Order: sequence, then C-alpha cells, then structure tokens
Amino acid sequence: MTSAGVTRPTRLHHHHRHREVVLGVDTHKDAHVAAVVSTTGKLIASCSFSATSDGYRQLLDWARSHGTVDRAGVECTGSYGAALSRFLRGSGVGVIEVNQPDKATRRRRGKTDAIDAEAAAHAVLSGRATATAKLADGPAEALRLFKMAKVSGVKARTQAINQLRAVLVTANPDLREPLDKLTIPKLVRARIALPKTAAGTATAAAVFALRLLARRVEELDDEIAALKQQITDVISRHTPQLLECYGVGPDTAATLLIATGDTPERLRSEASFASLCGVSPVEASSGKTQRRRLNRGGDRQANSALCTIVLARLCWETRSRSYVERRIAEGKTRREAIRCLKRYVARELYTIIIRAHTTSQDQALAA
Repeated sequence: MTSAGVTRPTRLHHHHRHREVVLGVDTHKDAHVAAVVSTTGKLIASCSFSATSDGYRQLLDWARSHGTVDRAGVECTGSYGAALSRFLRGSGVGVIEVNQPDKATRRRRGKTDAIDAEAAAHAVLSGRATATAKLADGPAEALRLFKMAKVSGVKARTQAINQLRAVLVTANPDLREPLDKLTIPKLVRARIALPKTAAGTATAAAVFALRLLARRVEELDDEIAALKQQITDVISRHTPQLLECYGVGPDTAATLLIATGDTPERLRSEASFASLCGVSPVEASSGKTQRRRLNRGGDRQANSALCTIVLARLCWETRSRSYVERRIAEGKTRREAIRCLKRYVARELYTIIIRAHTTSQDQALAA
C-alpha cells in the first residue's frame, strides 16, 4: 500500500541521505501523519501513512530516505501511538513521548495533522520533550488491561445495585418490606425466594427486574474476583516485594506499577517518581512565610494510591503515626505532615520497584 495525503512535500536530495534528521508523528486511529525535520529545525517533508504493520514499515523507510533517524517524537504513545512506538523502538529508533503543542503555538500557526507532526519533531529537537516513551508489552501493560476491566466491572456493579434498590423503593409493600432491611449479599441471594405473581402486573415486572439485576450483580462479583486474582498473580510473579509493604494491596500496587510502566528506569531517580505521582515538594513561600507544598500535578491515580497507603498506615502502623505527630510538633499542619509522609512512602516504593525490575532483567539476561 502506497502512502497518501502528502502535505508540503519537498524534492528529495540523494546526497543528504546520511544527514541526521528528527521524526515527528501525529498519531490517530486509522492513519499517522509523519514529518521529518533537519537538525537546524527546517521541515524537509511530511506524509500520511496507514496505522498498520505495512504502514509502519513504509513510514520508517520514508523517513530514512531523508536521512539518519535516531530519534522520533510521537504523540499519544500510550494509546494510538503505542504500536508504532513499539515498532520504532524495535527498529533501533529512540522514541520520545510528546505532549500536544502548547496553546500559544497552536493559536499562532493553526491546527493540522502535518503541523502537529512537525511540532512533535521540534519538541524533541529543542529538548522540550525528553521523556522516553513507555513500553506497552510487559507486566505493567497486563495490569493496565486487568485494572481497566475491573474498574468498569465495579462501576457496573454499583449501577446494578443502585437500580436494585430503586426497584424496591417503588415496589408493592408486600414485596418491599421483607427485602428492605437486607444487606446487598443477602438481597442478591434472596432473588431465589421471590414470590411468583400474575404476569402483566407491576409486581410481576418488579420481581422479574429484581431477579435479573441480582443475577447481574452475582456475575459481576465473579468477574471482579477473577480480575483481582489476575492482578494479584501478575504482581506476585514480577514484583512480590511490593505486596509485602505495609498498607499496599493489589489495587494500589497495580496503580503504581501502571504509572511507572514497563520501563521504570526511564524515571531517573526517586525524585522523578515522586514528581510523577504528584507528591514532590513545591515552593509556596511568600513574604515572611517559608513553606513547601506538594504539587497538584502528576498521575492523580498514583497519587490516590499513595494516599490510600498512607491512610492505612496512619490507622494501623505506629511508626507512621509517630512520624506525623513529630512533624506536627515541629510546627507543620496535619495535612502538611501527611504530604511529607506520602513523599517518604514514594521513595520506599520506588526503591522496591526499581530493584525488582533490575532483578528480573538480570534473570532474563542470564537465561
């Protein structure tokens, strides 16, 4: 399949085949738009390719026909650009994760796929984009898929339970009163004992809906349990030390491993991990007040996981309670003391994640 949708093409000079160029790609579901930029920032060419295996090969061959490609800036490396990123990395091209162009540039230049692809290449060339793209073919990716399915299952279960309660609210008192005081598990099991009623009545419809919703809740319970077991198995196989930490469960461990990805070494230090999780300190001093706060950016799900771990430790672990009390005695508020504790927990867990990843790599090389 030949490439199509060429925008702003330029004549190819064969004597420039060995010059260094930077590739930028604006990714979409069905097609990717690529742009090749020289090391001086000049656009050489841009072209569109299908988002298929053949399209990926054509894209890389086209880019290399304009020069040596060692770096590529790719948008959406965790979604539309995931497969392309794996292909480029497997072909020896370093893939840099690129965020969308800043709003000022977009207002000034307008918005087209070719412009976004060129902006991705310029982001790599200027050093504005430096983060190595995550791999999406290891345990972290497996955890992401399991966690996504589990979250949707929990959401559907909650919706079914709410609908179950809503049916009872408007049901006939003879049907509602025996079921109204039951817990959710008992209510789900009670569908077997629901009375038979005359067809075509409101009570019959309520009984039918209750049976259907209760069966749905049971099925979702089984799905959620199976997915939780899969998550636990993946973590136990690759990072079992994480589950041994106080306050860390399968869900929080999975969230943190998803945030770091299958290449945690891309985080240069534990400070990078803290910044990723939104628990790194930020200066918030003004006038005579000298203080720091934790940033409100980063991966908010990872931040929530750390918060869950910290709250569990504050409930049950003496060491964490003593630490917070000591920081409060030093003049910090309770909220600031908890922020400090989240930072220390991030350092502890990062060390475990990196050590486990290094060990698994060494074992893979030895094999």
